[in-house]
Amino acid sequence: MSETVVAANWKMNKTVSESDYLITEILKNIPPVSSVTCVVFPPFLSIPSASRLIRNTSVKLGAQNMHSAQNGAFTGEVSAAMLQDFCSYVLLGHSERRLLFGETHEFVNEKLSVSIACGLRPIVCVGEQSLDRQNGLTENVIRNQIKSSFRNITDIGNIIVAYEPVWAIGTGTAASPDDAENINKFIRDELGSIFGTEQVSKTPILYGGSVTEDNIADFLGKPNVNGALIGGASLNSEGFTEILRIASDLT
Repeated sequence: MSETVVAANWKMNKTVSESDYLITEILKNIPPVSSVTCVVFPPFLSIPSASRLIRNTSVKLGAQNMHSAQNGAFTGEVSAAMLQDFCSYVLLGHSERRLLFGETHEFVNEKLSVSIACGLRPIVCVGEQSLDRQNGLTENVIRNQIKSSFRNITDIGNIIVAYEPVWAIGTGTAASPDDAENINKFIRDELGSIFGTEQVSKTPILYGGSVTEDNIADFLGKPNVNGALIGGASLNSEGFTEILRIASDLT
């Protein structure tokens, strides 16, 4: 049985004071007892303050990105070593990093290896673009992403995978729960061919793309959808804590 993970990716939203307020409101309203793992990914500048606010709570903290190098002449980048004092999770390979900043599967693979070595729990994102979907290439695209991103990784034990179809992110048009289930099952099978079925049976595979409090129950009702990577709906404390409440009731 996989754990249920609900992750909030705030992207480039919220100043430090706004992030502090949002976290405070989430902590006020989060279900007091829950089997759901809640992870918040604020902007880099908000991470130190967020770390203090969530100390001794059930909420986990993650970074939206990292570089594969530990230090050096990489202007504007942040290393895993810099994140270790604050974060326990990191997002890798988000579609916006791939599309807007040219991150390759090979670079994601390098970062994945480093994150594991540094004790950060990675959420590895995979997903197809609209044209891939129209041309029936979804499975080929995701298979290639998985094989390249997980090259030379020998243990999937602590890794989370998120399926985020690019055409559904921020559009208000989510994939159907059946589509998400089918692709997540495909992802699990592909991972199983690399790591073995038994290991992968416990790997949380999330869905991300226009998830809200109105549709989260439909997604979590599917056996291979083990949580959600949430963007816009996580920027409002009431909506996000309602998602957490629904997820908690279903697990």
